[in-house]
Amino acid sequence: MTERQIRIFGDPVLKTPSLPVGELDEGVHGLVEDLVDSVLPPGRAGVAAPQIGVNLRAFSYNVDGEVGYVINPELVEVSGEPELVDEGCLSVPGLWFKTLRYPFARVRGIDVDGNEIEVSGTGVMAQALQHETDHLDGKLYLDRLDKETRREAMKQVRESDWF
Repeated sequence: MTERQIRIFGDPVLKTPSLPVGELDEGVHGLVEDLVDSVLPPGRAGVAAPQIGVNLRAFSYNVDGEVGYVINPELVEVSGEPELVDEGCLSVPGLWFKTLRYPFARVRGIDVDGNEIEVSGTGVMAQALQHETDHLDGKLYLDRLDKETRREAMKQVRESDWF
């Protein structure tokens, strides 16, 4: 299919909890293809459906050469001591802030054929799984920042050339 344009901070779809995917029809197959195509450009670890303007629970990932997707993902496990890691977002271009994330994460969902799948990992994969699941819940990583850091982040958003 095609790489889709990424929605930017301020677009209401980014703050709206996503609906579960129902019937696995051609539209869902197309959505998955677009999500995968949209995560392939260099520097992208994940793209959630809301980031391409679709209010459905699905995301793609591209971490250490492993490219895939999950439909109706649920974050079923996080573990380890949460740590502050540098985090950015395609929907908040050019800004990076320390964000508290667990070092291990596991999501469970389905593929386009309805088969149950599970994706888990540490490091960047754990961070991506948590970040993309947040998108599906209508949250941006900025929402996870402590009060002082969030204030600074919002100042930088307002001063950005894309806002």
